Amino acid sequence: MKTWTKYLIALLILALGSVAFYFKVYIPKSTYETLSPKRTSLNVQVFGIGNVDAKDIYTISAQTGGRLTNILSDEGLWVKKGDLLATIDPVDLPNLLEEAKASLVKVRYESVATQKELQSLNAQKELLQISYERYEKLYKQKYVAKAEYDKANADLQIINAQIASSHARINSSQAEVLRVQKSIEALKVKLSRLSIYAPVDGYVIAKDAQISQTVSAGQSILKMLDTKTVWVEAYIDEQISSTVQAGQKVDITLRSQSDTILSGTLERISAISDAVTQERQVNISFDTLPTPFYINEQAQVAITTQNFSDILTIKAALLSLKNGKNGVWIVQNSTAHFVELSIVARSGEFVGVQSGVDESTKIIVPDASKKPLSEGMRVHL
Repeated sequence: MKTWTKYLIALLILALGSVAFYFKVYIPKSTYETLSPKRTSLNVQVFGIGNVDAKDIYTISAQTGGRLTNILSDEGLWVKKGDLLATIDPVDLPNLLEEAKASLVKVRYESVATQKELQSLNAQKELLQISYERYEKLYKQKYVAKAEYDKANADLQIINAQIASSHARINSSQAEVLRVQKSIEALKVKLSRLSIYAPVDGYVIAKDAQISQTVSAGQSILKMLDTKTVWVEAYIDEQISSTVQAGQKVDITLRSQSDTILSGTLERISAISDAVTQERQVNISFDTLPTPFYINEQAQVAITTQNFSDILTIKAALLSLKNGKNGVWIVQNSTAHFVELSIVARSGEFVGVQSGVDESTKIIVPDASKKPLSEGMRVHL
């Protein structure tokens, strides 16, 4: 009697263990969550990463060396085209310019005086010419002595020499006027080079010199950029770059504004790929420039290469591979069944499918903690 009791107790424990295993292990291991496809819009995107940069960055430098007397802008400031940015000590150039201007006035006065003198000499010549012609007639008629005729001729020759000398002095004065004018122009150019102006409307990104510092010609004082040319210089895998084209719309996410998606346009694709990283450089402009922006800030880009306005989509995580074919496990009559899918687009965590499932299909969510799925396996929902 005691022996049968032991057997009964053992069978009871075994039965209870089996029930517990069924409900606590088998059922949970074969119970899966399901998701159904949704018909929605899908943007196919190519992703890349890069930095904020600009096409046109200007180095503001002096054309001539000297000591900086003023710097009228600074890093982080906006400037307009033509704004004065910096000045250099002119030393004695203003005095030299004033001296040249005074010399020009003097030369012009001298030229006017010489012209007046020439007018006087021409008037005297007319009288001497008449006197010479009269003496010449009288001399031929033997009415005057040769000495008087010779004197009239000599007076005429002297006045002609004086007139020629005046013409030479006038020409010399005109040449001197041109020389002094050129000197004044050269001094003005030198002075103008000591004032440095903004070449475009832009934004100062660096200050490379200080007031009272002596700079050489070509040495950087400020760096600024044309804000119209600010863009993202990004890199994409050349393996997925075949559908990327200029003009495509781009979502831009800056590291400092990770919760904001900025819109942009693909402007340029580099003709040369990086042989080491096997990436291709693309340049993307901002549709609206963010304020503030920071050169070299990291940015992520998503280039939209295709748009599907109405397509059946599922999460890419639902995909499984069986016999080299992409598909999903679905629930059919409480059993698992593998369905091959025709995938037409991929975008991030979603894929667009053309056939194999519909909106009513219950797709099994793969779970590594559950029993491995197999064809015809009973599943619980």
